[in-house]
Amino acid sequence: MSENRFKIVFDGALLPGVDITTAKLNLAALYKSEVAAVERLFSGQAITLKRDLSQTDAQTYLQALTKTGIDARIETEPSIELNLADAHEHIPPRAPLTTDPESPYAPPRAAVGEALPTFAPLKPFSFEGRIGRLRFLAWTMALTLVTLAIGSVFAIFGLALISTDSTAGLILGGLLAFILVVALAFVSIQFSVQRLHDIGWSGWLWLLNLVPFVGSFFPFVIMVVPGNATANRYGAPPPPNSAAVKVLSSLWIVFIAIVVIGALAGGITAIQEEYESAAETSYESGSVITDEVEVEPAAEAEEAPNSADDAAEEAQPPVDSAKE
Repeated sequence: MSENRFKIVFDGALLPGVDITTAKLNLAALYKSEVAAVERLFSGQAITLKRDLSQTDAQTYLQALTKTGIDARIETEPSIELNLADAHEHIPPRAPLTTDPESPYAPPRAAVGEALPTFAPLKPFSFEGRIGRLRFLAWTMALTLVTLAIGSVFAIFGLALISTDSTAGLILGGLLAFILVVALAFVSIQFSVQRLHDIGWSGWLWLLNLVPFVGSFFPFVIMVVPGNATANRYGAPPPPNSAAVKVLSSLWIVFIAIVVIGALAGGITAIQEEYESAAETSYESGSVITDEVEVEPAAEAEEAPNSADDAAEEAQPPVDSAKE
């Protein structure tokens, strides 16, 4: 008589205190599959996850499944006995059994769901999907370049309208500029939401940008934190970065260098102008003091004769009492 064989059966039940989303993620990680591929396992029907196992292999396989949070069980497979008396009967062909892998933790070869692509498609103008750090920087740089180009055209158009003194044209230009700013801000929010999805965070966390103090450094958190290497609740990971993505993302280094050099040049120019203005003011103050000093002796000279005359008038000649 041959050794008894066992199989692992699962009907969608979970262990106490385990969330179904966590169980799906753990099970997908165990099978090295997508999250959507294990959805059929939670339909409520009994599904055989592994068959034709020895008792030791079945216990090992069950322990691995228990760590994911699902409540699977071991069942005995019916033994097959051959009898020469039944040799003339037609036995329907059985489905070919795949050879057991060397490791009991290897994913099953039977399809448990529809085949999904390894990488999710890109959706630039959507709140769904995922993008990595380099692609987020590349898309943001492309949006910045488009903004600068359209802004330059609008600036030239606005100067032309100002020279013609057209009130209607100015109102129309202001309305178009407002619509453009709103559209570009909306697209920028979509990029940030997809970056948050890649990390595994909710897109609603973008509202932290509106919080004082927190919003000053939260964009840097989005650019620094790496995304999930495998599928998460927002879908499969994004495709690998192309050469265009790497070039566009590296342009941020050039852009930041230009901004820093411009700021330093502007600061040096402002300091130089301030120094020249202070020197000119000091020179003018010195000229005013010199003029006042030159004027004072002249004023004293004018006052001196007057003082002598006054003294002469006050000094009367002596009176001869004999003559009187």
